[in-house]
Parts: sequence; C-alpha cells; structure tokens
Amino acid sequence: MNLYKTLLTPLLSISLLAGAGAAQAATWCESGKPVKFAGLNWESGMLLTDLMQFVLEKGYGCKTDSLPGNSITMENALGSNDIQVFAEEWVGRSDVWNKAEKAGKVIGVGAPVVGAVEGWYVPRYVIEGDASRNIAAKAPNLKSISDLAQYASVFKDQEEPSKGRFYNCPAGWTCELENTEMLKSYGLENTYTNFRPGTGPALDAAVLSSYKRGEPILFYYWSPTPLMGRADLVKLEEKAGVDKHVDIKVGVSKVFSEQAPELVAVLEKVNLPIDLLNQNLARMTHERIESPQLAKIFLKEHPQVWHAWVDEAAAKKIEAAL
Repeated sequence: MNLYKTLLTPLLSISLLAGAGAAQAATWCESGKPVKFAGLNWESGMLLTDLMQFVLEKGYGCKTDSLPGNSITMENALGSNDIQVFAEEWVGRSDVWNKAEKAGKVIGVGAPVVGAVEGWYVPRYVIEGDASRNIAAKAPNLKSISDLAQYASVFKDQEEPSKGRFYNCPAGWTCELENTEMLKSYGLENTYTNFRPGTGPALDAAVLSSYKRGEPILFYYWSPTPLMGRADLVKLEEKAGVDKHVDIKVGVSKVFSEQAPELVAVLEKVNLPIDLLNQNLARMTHERIESPQLAKIFLKEHPQVWHAWVDEAAAKKIEAAL
C-alpha cells in the first residue's frame, strides 16, 4: 500500500501539471471566449469591424460580438477589457485613450487606414462660386479657420440668426470635445452656434442637403468617408504649427494582447488602401448596402488585399465561407 501511494502521488502531480499546461496552451478562441468588438457607428469603423469579425470567425474559428456605444464609452470598456478590439482608433485624439495607454491598459497595433485626414470644411462654391449652378462666391477670401469671425453671417444659424452655425461631431464622439475647444481657442464661441447633430448620418444629411441647394455650410469632417467622394470641399487651414497628423491603429486591450497574441498578429496586418476604402464606403451609401454585407462583398472582390492579413489555412477557410 505504501508503495502504491508512493507511485501514485508523482503520477497525479504529473497529470495535474499536464492538464494545467494544456489549459494554458488553449488559445482565446479555443477556450470559447468571444472576441468583443467596439460597435463603432461611423461607416469606415463599421466596415473595418465587420471585416475583422468575419476574418476571425471564419478563418480562426472564433466567436465574436460587438457592443454599441460612443467612442469614449468604448475606449473605457477597452481599458477594462470589457471589449477587446476597437477597429479604428484615432490614436492620441482622446484623453481616455491616452490615459489608458499610459497606464498600460491598451495598445495600438497595425495601420488599418493610412492617409486619413480631418478638419473644418466648406463647399468650394462658398469660396470660388460655381458658374454652372449660378452660385456666387459668398466668402471669396476665406482660407483659414481664423478668417471665420468675419463670415458668421454667411453661415447664418436659422434658429439663432445673430450667429453663424458650425456643425460639430455628434455628442459623445471624441472630435466633438476637440472641436468645442477649437471654437474657444479661435475666439468663435460667441459668433458661432456649436451645433451637434444627433448622429453621423444626421451630419451627412445636413451637409448633403445644403450642398444640393448650393447653400453655405461650415462643418467638421474626416476621411475615409463616402461624403468626400460626393462633394467638392475645401479644408480650412489651421494656425501655423498645428500638426493634425492622423495615426489610425487597431486598439486592443492589454489583456487581449497578452492572452491572444496569435489573433493580434492578424489584426495588426489589416490594412485597406484609402482610395479603395473610400470607393467602398461610397458604394455602401449609394447602393444602400449594410456593412456586414459589404464586408463579404469586399472579401470576395479583393482577395489580394486580405490574403496578406492571414495564413494560408485561414485564407482557405475564409474563401470557403464566402
């Protein structure tokens, strides 16, 4: 009996150690845990999210989910690992992101979009006119944001006619806070209404409606977006020395980066050429294609793009799923 116990004890220890090792070796997706994405509500963010989810699901057997919320809420959730992936993080723009990154709770990987821009825009006809539409130039000397103080009447707010109207980002977006500070720093908060549309589509609708009627409108916007391919716009210059370089990364939680390095290695390779991305976003709008459907169409039509993101085995599984 003593000999039996003597032999059994090390065998049990070895068995337990082997079991622990197998558990540690199990990948994130093999363990059954879903990869939770931020449910971004702008077109490029939606498409990138749906592409990444499809690739992880079909190529690597992962369960995925997306949780809706504004960008600030989602960045907080990323820092606490309540979500694992933020598909289009404009790095450095958000205090929430900056603090979480400094604390080592989130990291930015890859470059899903290169060449993005943002700023304050007006239709070109506001500055140059448009003879073909019989539109006269109403702000011929407008070049920079600093010039806007003298043109408040051109961009008159119908609800507050003594002021101009600036169309900001929807409330809850990181850019809304930044633009509000810019209104103050340029001394425009008393001459322009800080108007915040309820949603991204509401902002698009306001811009396109004014553009079709040939009316002046002042607004914040960015690329990649479908709007940039549908309207001839001029980006107003900022103060000398202001660097608005946009660096877009895939935001991942630190926990996820440590526990699922094989998936992070895929996400960090994701990249969509910006011209091709803008074309597909315009298609989303013109043909009224939902983002998940467009993601599948994109994967079918542009294998040369996404094959670079995945290994050969995953590529075959993705193609079979399409």
